[in-house]
Amino acid sequence: MAKECIFCKIISGEIAANVVLEEQHAIAFLDHRPLFPGHSLLIPKEHIETLLELPEKDLAPFFSSAQRLAAAIQLALQAEGTFVAINNRVSQSVPHLHVHIVPRRRKDGLKGFFWPRHKYRSEEEILTVENAIRAALTELQARAKEI
Repeated sequence: MAKECIFCKIISGEIAANVVLEEQHAIAFLDHRPLFPGHSLLIPKEHIETLLELPEKDLAPFFSSAQRLAAAIQLALQAEGTFVAINNRVSQSVPHLHVHIVPRRRKDGLKGFFWPRHKYRSEEEILTVENAIRAALTELQARAKEI
């Protein structure tokens, strides 16, 4: 943990966040200024600044979480797909590895790397989106057990 890192403070509970996924190695929460509702950030619980510093042993579990979360966001928000991105240093607003997982729809206005961000309209909207993603994760987990 880095004392001044805002994401480490979220992990420790010092700063509140709308957590949609928490696992032993990672946590994901809604971005407070999303591109679209459901835009989430997945971060390792250990303070790691960039993808290049993520230990090889942690790659598979971390990206397995990213894959599950992308599926849940798509299901929860009835999106046609997702945009998954990582910045390493350049354009990385918080120096803690984070994966952006953004629900996408054709003609949604997102072009190239121009990302117009919008705040949620209300706390109720945040909670609705958070709960939908959590429910979709539970549903996907149940489906996986059936296979």
